[in-house]
Amino acid sequence: MRIRPPAPAELPALQDIERAAGVVFRGLGMAAVADDEPPALDVLERYRRAGHAWIACDDEDRPVGYLICAPVDAALHIEQVSVHPAAARRGVGRALLTHAADRAREEGLSGLTLTTFAEVPWNAPYYERLGFRILDEAELTPGLRKIRAHEAELGLDRWPRVCMRRS
Repeated sequence: MRIRPPAPAELPALQDIERAAGVVFRGLGMAAVADDEPPALDVLERYRRAGHAWIACDDEDRPVGYLICAPVDAALHIEQVSVHPAAARRGVGRALLTHAADRAREEGLSGLTLTTFAEVPWNAPYYERLGFRILDEAELTPGLRKIRAHEAELGLDRWPRVCMRRS
């Protein structure tokens, strides 16, 4: 599997991956998550230009997964990682997270952070298997608190959410 930065013309494919990956939330009674629009093209372009967007490609060099992130409080915060359902369970997400961890190390950052749904099997339990741990309230950095407040404004707190970290 090849992981590389996306080309500008590939950004709409990332939106398609996000939409397809979101469909599975409908089966958990999370239609609002399934129907949520992916990041806008200008947002994806900002991550791309900053060097904090990567895609995982299939054998024909087509994107099948993506990850966007940004430094937050001395860690690389995973804003979104999504894999197209047709490529699920093949290590795509794991490979993207490993790539992000390598980049964090190169940038002198202390680890990876993310926020996710606590009770969705392919969210918090999956990340725990990959070495992330749930942070308690006292461990949240100012940047993570700001991210969580924004998520609450968006209504994501209708379902239990957690902050996680991997050193």
